[in-house]
Amino acid sequence: MSRIWLVRHGQAGTRKAYDALSDLGRKQARLLGEYFAGQGIRWAAAYSGELIRQQQTAQEVRAAAQASGAEFPDIQIERRWNEFDLDQVYRSLAPQLAAGDPEFHREYEGLRAQARAAADDPHAAVHRRWLPSDVKIISAWVTGSHPYEGETWEAFCDRVTSIDPSSGPGAERDSDIVVFTSATPIGVWTARTMDITDERAMKLAGALHNASYTVIKLNGAESRLHTFNATPHLATAGLRTWR
Repeated sequence: MSRIWLVRHGQAGTRKAYDALSDLGRKQARLLGEYFAGQGIRWAAAYSGELIRQQQTAQEVRAAAQASGAEFPDIQIERRWNEFDLDQVYRSLAPQLAAGDPEFHREYEGLRAQARAAADDPHAAVHRRWLPSDVKIISAWVTGSHPYEGETWEAFCDRVTSIDPSSGPGAERDSDIVVFTSATPIGVWTARTMDITDERAMKLAGALHNASYTVIKLNGAESRLHTFNATPHLATAGLRTWR
């Protein structure tokens, strides 16, 4: 039985430049690397999605683990671990929702105004929490309520669950494999262990802390949730973030 350690990336940047770790995000990742080293985990393989924030998290964890004297394998890039394209979802669905829902239009314009005003302030609340218009747009994408030409929710779920890290190079029976990815792929994988295949996976994703890890045990086609959203390396509240 292999153990797949799914690591959410550290805190990312602002809404204007989200795909890069913040200073805090880098610190969270380094603390995770030190924690992994202290646990004496022997990694059979390590994977990362191709997004910058995912790769930066992997690099920080690997560097911190090695600096603590632990071995850590090279990071293999696998695009199927990428998060869905939130920017594309916004570009496509926000105008449609705004045209048919005056309340959403007001909320969305308010969000845009807040984001512009706080564009250079990484600590501003608008960058660190989901607002009502965010929730409505994601819900529209997940439920397929409006026309969308990008990757659908169903296609996204198929993509992230089509991967079997336990069958890759270096993986053996009873091995530990680490994957650096994002909240929604982890939410989908966790949901599948509980036979959940609908939008409730997004609620699991929404609970995940930055730089947390979730462990899923794989035994052939069977998957079992072992640990969810663990942050023993983030000892104080100021280190634990969701966005």
